[in-house]
Amino acid sequence: MKPIFIIVHVVVCVALILIVLLQQGKGAGMGAAFGGSSQTVFGSSGATSFLHKVTTAAAIVFMLTSLGLSIFFVRGTTTSIMEDAKQSGVPAAQSTQVPAPPGESQGKF
Repeated sequence: MKPIFIIVHVVVCVALILIVLLQQGKGAGMGAAFGGSSQTVFGSSGATSFLHKVTTAAAIVFMLTSLGLSIFFVRGTTTSIMEDAKQSGVPAAQSTQVPAPPGESQGKF
């Protein structure tokens, strides 16, 4: 199941990059706006184009595959990186030395 998710994720990622690069920027008509263009300065506010709808669908699939991959790869991992570490020496709780309080001097100068 993981390899299928990875392949779908990579394909959607490349498709999303290509779809975004194919779209015309919203500021593309800014230079022509002063020359009497029919578009507004930040793009037309009409119906959404086909590429916009495809971009939205690809982004949703990309987010879902990202979430799915993160869930699949988290399962089966350890909760601590210190599980296999050896315990060396005497634990701090069993130490017999008591440190001096901060207000007392340790010796004369």
